[in-house]
Amino acid sequence: MFGRRKKKDAAEGAAGEAEQVVDGVDAEADEEAERLRLEPAPRPDGPWDSTEVREPGEGRVDLGGLFVPGVDGMELRVEVAGDAIVAATVVLRDSAIQLQAFAAPKREGIWGEVREEIAAGITQQGGIIDEVEGPLGWELRAQVPVQLPDGTGGFQVVRFVGVDGPRWFLRGVISGQGAVQPQAAGLLEQIFRDTVVVRGDGPMAPRDPIVLKLPNDAQMVPENVQQEEGSRFAGGMGQLQRGPEITEVR
Repeated sequence: MFGRRKKKDAAEGAAGEAEQVVDGVDAEADEEAERLRLEPAPRPDGPWDSTEVREPGEGRVDLGGLFVPGVDGMELRVEVAGDAIVAATVVLRDSAIQLQAFAAPKREGIWGEVREEIAAGITQQGGIIDEVEGPLGWELRAQVPVQLPDGTGGFQVVRFVGVDGPRWFLRGVISGQGAVQPQAAGLLEQIFRDTVVVRGDGPMAPRDPIVLKLPNDAQMVPENVQQEEGSRFAGGMGQLQRGPEITEVR
């Protein structure tokens, strides 16, 4: 024989179901927060911390906070914020990768959180984001709104890659053919993997950029001065030129 539940019983049942739903939402939120704050994963293939490489300057360009691998035919550009050099861009034929290192918490990775922020910013601008697991781990493949030379609107395809290290985070932004055709970016990805980060022992707030420096034997020349044939290095506010003996690092 079936009967109707009393109102009190029905209310208690509904409250229990609601509590289960809230608990489920809270659990999902906690899981998401935990995913964003995972400890840095192992890096068996790099990028490397300065304590993990015996001779970081061997085959790499010394930029202070980064040792960037040199490959035949590449051009290296530095980017300035105020008086500080905060990023380096390797240009190789029709592709490029911008490298920038930041301080990070000792036991927490920040790449998951940074990915979400980048994705939200590009989406708000009208861009398109696809989060995929690529050769360097989780990355964002984006179509970013840009103004074309003729004044019309268009999109630029870029890839945002990142790796959490011990107290640092290294971000790469791949553009050109290496972004349009990711299978063509093998050498840029290897440059990213073989980069050495020098965090230093001093206190830094999380996300502070790790400042770079010009190589000791580099010199800045005005943009209106023609570079010598074979020069491999250029800077955003001028052109960075190195001596011929280290023009190409093989």
